[in-house]
Amino acid sequence: DFGKFVYKNVFENYTAKQWNIPVDKIDKSVINRVPVILGYDDRYFQDVYQFMPKNGFNELFNNLLNHELIDVRLNTDAKDIINIQDDKILFYGRNFDGKVIYTGAPDELLDYKYGPLPYRSLDLKFENIKMNYYQPSAVINYPNEEKYTRITEFKYLTNEQKEGCTTILKEYPLTYNHKDKSIIPYYVISNENNLNLYKKYLSDINDVPNLYLCGRLAEYKYYNMDAVIDAALNLHERICKE
Repeated sequence: DFGKFVYKNVFENYTAKQWNIPVDKIDKSVINRVPVILGYDDRYFQDVYQFMPKNGFNELFNNLLNHELIDVRLNTDAKDIINIQDDKILFYGRNFDGKVIYTGAPDELLDYKYGPLPYRSLDLKFENIKMNYYQPSAVINYPNEEKYTRITEFKYLTNEQKEGCTTILKEYPLTYNHKDKSIIPYYVISNENNLNLYKKYLSDINDVPNLYLCGRLAEYKYYNMDAVIDAALNLHERICKE
């Protein structure tokens, strides 16, 4: 039937390629993120309201980070600034009683005391091509033969009107190794063993009263963009109430 056809030709190989493990070893919540819809609506999501930042995400984040109360430090390891000792936060070696929102990997913050949390990474390959458009839509997934999982063409997302050239991005799944700082952790590998390992780190972090976790890495969750923004706003309300 239709469900078995989609599973066999789309989900099975794509999931195994993305996560480098058999599809039956992946938590079902990962597969359930992707909707299967019969109809003429070709959008990935069916939300009533969908939008992009008017002038792109660069301007959005530049405006946020240019706020007078925000100090940005580049090329800086968070571990050189904050450490956790005896359920207290040390900021440059001194006790810090203010609120700290941490969005990185919790195993790294706690020096991998229970072992490294598994993540998956990506090798991102950009290509500039001399043609108006490379493909018929913004994102096309490749579940089977190719080594990459999808190609994104950004002109569709930004509605940029530039003739004769376009930029695409090919995403190649990559094994994450916490010892290689050139590899960035992108996706949590959600299964029972990994979630139990995360709970050990979470238990220790919950003992620090002024430390909060937010985001894909920190919460070890496979968030979509709208969901992680909602989680951040909810965390803000919670901190304000406290």
